[in-house]
Amino acid sequence: MDKDRQARLILFTRYPEPGRTKTRLIPTLGAHGAAALQRRMSEAIVTRMAAFAADYPVSPEIRYADGNQQAMEAWLSSDIPCLDQGEGDLADRLLRAFAQAFTQGAQSVVVIGADCPGLTPTLFAQAFAALARKDLVLGPAMDGGYYLIGLNRPAPSLFAKIPWGGGEVLAATLKQAQALELATHMLEPLADVDRPEDLRHFDYHSDS
Repeated sequence: MDKDRQARLILFTRYPEPGRTKTRLIPTLGAHGAAALQRRMSEAIVTRMAAFAADYPVSPEIRYADGNQQAMEAWLSSDIPCLDQGEGDLADRLLRAFAQAFTQGAQSVVVIGADCPGLTPTLFAQAFAALARKDLVLGPAMDGGYYLIGLNRPAPSLFAKIPWGGGEVLAATLKQAQALELATHMLEPLADVDRPEDLRHFDYHSDS
């Protein structure tokens, strides 16, 4: 890794194949509508990542589920590395992403999802600034999960025993962080778009 770019910003997203993405929104939007939402949200976040990387010494990266590298690069970017998230549950995939980034020389690593329309370059900057002082940074989502997680050193046990998919993800992660004595910084709470009632948080008429 370039010594001037020892920060890594990683997007976790999914190739927008109808019927396999945003499944909880299919009853409201239909399979193609849910996939279109996933497509637009991911594209918006990648645009913001690129803008941030133009001003901040960070290496952006995309980690995907479904699809393949050629399809992802054709869709989102041929300039940003696109890597398969790999097998396993979310804990396995997060652990893999953090471990590989640190092995490659990153000194701070932030992982974000594509589900949070409120994610901005300002929040990216706040997250990396926090990691200069704290071990862990979390962006709490209003559904009890998190939209951003960052570390300044490997902490594989942080992802153990987390009840993924429920409303206790953030609380369980904070409990693990306390047990591991990780100094933690919390960003502002934001809304994810996962369920029909969350759609009010996404502006269908905005290209930002």
